[in-house]
Amino acid sequence: MTNSSIDRTFAALADPYRRRTIDLLRERPRRAGELAQALGLLAPAMSRHLRILRQSGVVEETHPEFDARVRIYALRAGPIEELKAWLEETEKGWAEQLAAFKEKVEEA
Repeated sequence: MTNSSIDRTFAALADPYRRRTIDLLRERPRRAGELAQALGLLAPAMSRHLRILRQSGVVEETHPEFDARVRIYALRAGPIEELKAWLEETEKGWAEQLAAFKEKVEEA
């Protein structure tokens, strides 16, 4: 994962409405209007949040065959999995540093 993709993912998740959108999409894919209603947002505000989530790669937009005007949003696993891997590596580094610190303290 590149630093720029980590930055985009963190930026996308920085807003509480976008995090709540992710929570809703974890349950199942949803229409934009459904998301706006669940979050109590007007359509233009929801559209801005969804655009940021799409640009970061966290969600994808599809259109059902029966009506191209309908937009269905779903989570994309890639960015979240990459962020999780980065966090695990960061946690591993901290654990190693704390273990080394503990060892030095116990030697004293």
